[in-house]
Amino acid sequence: MNICVYCASSSAIDAAHVELAARTGAELARRGHTLVSGGGSVSCMGAVARAARAGGAHTIGVIPRALLALEVSDTDADELIVTDTMRERKALMDARADGFLALPGGLGTLEELLEIWVARVLSLHTKPVVVLDPGGVFGHLRLLVDGLVESGFVRPVARDTLIWADSVDEALDHLEAAAAPPSTVPAGAGAGAAAGTAPPQPTDREIIEGD
Repeated sequence: MNICVYCASSSAIDAAHVELAARTGAELARRGHTLVSGGGSVSCMGAVARAARAGGAHTIGVIPRALLALEVSDTDADELIVTDTMRERKALMDARADGFLALPGGLGTLEELLEIWVARVLSLHTKPVVVLDPGGVFGHLRLLVDGLVESGFVRPVARDTLIWADSVDEALDHLEAAAAPPSTVPAGAGAGAAAGTAPPQPTDREIIEGD
């Protein structure tokens, strides 16, 4: 399974977040998956890629030319793809991935997460989207979305399309279960995994808003 990991490139964050990224890369490799990332070699982006390679995983990095210097490209990636634009970068990451995992991150991580989540809600793809947030960094985001549901701006089924996890094992279990054919979903995988197998159908109004 090709797993796209969205995560931080900031060097100002707590080391615990970098360690979480490294554990994610190591476990991803142990389970035999391929890593798709944003092609950076610093902070969490570098940690997840290095740990994945150390465990024997194939790593694919996709980075726009304008960020080569800023994010210090992951030149050790098995495949390092340099794009002309950010839009091309995200499109390639989406195309190469079978599922998406967001770790705690800043505006770039949020932008990537929201775009791929909305695309799932609008049935533009059927791949699982999981957030691994054991420290509650995105706690305010969850509260915001809950408020939007209560106010009628977001359907509960759209909110529930996004799967939340508190541990690396739980996150990867959800990705594997949601990406597997129904007959191979492990027993006891949980409601979140089951929700990942059937994306909600958008209403006409939501399709217009999504455009």
